[in-house]
Amino acid sequence: MDFDQEIDARSLLCPLPVLKARKRLKAMRAGEVLKLVADDPAAVVDVPHFCNEQGYVLLDIQKMPAGERAYFLEVPA
Repeated sequence: MDFDQEIDARSLLCPLPVLKARKRLKAMRAGEVLKLVADDPAAVVDVPHFCNEQGYVLLDIQKMPAGERAYFLEVPA
């Protein structure tokens, strides 16, 4: 999946992956996509909840090696 910016949040625990994503997303333009890579098990719940609460679009979650996941978040128009 194409993306405009990426955050490597591996080894960071809740709530840091979401906080880093929020800060980056605020600086992005409508239609841009952020790839967030995290291995925190809580991110599976935290990231979708964050998107629902803040109005960002969760385009996809892809499983990666070693329990990591890539979350693709889009800034809404």
